[in-house]
Amino acid sequence: MQLVSGEATVLQLAEPFEMSLPGISKHLKVLEKAGLIEKGKTAQFRPCRLKVEALQEANQWLEQYKRLWEERLDRLDAYLLELQKSKGKN
Repeated sequence: MQLVSGEATVLQLAEPFEMSLPGISKHLKVLEKAGLIEKGKTAQFRPCRLKVEALQEANQWLEQYKRLWEERLDRLDAYLLELQKSKGKN
């Protein structure tokens, strides 16, 4: 991810992808609206930069749900194994 290293313009961010500039800009607007990046105002360019605090907050939120889903999937796995064992006995 280029923004980890610092600011980058839309052109720099678009370079490694086979997407149009309007397509990249649309994605960046979504990230900006979500508060995950911000755009600077340097001369004619508007370089993008990560908002680390927002990403850390999002990561904490995702971790909570990750644990929840891992627990639920573990219980489902145990239930399915038990179901398989009981079918094998019949």
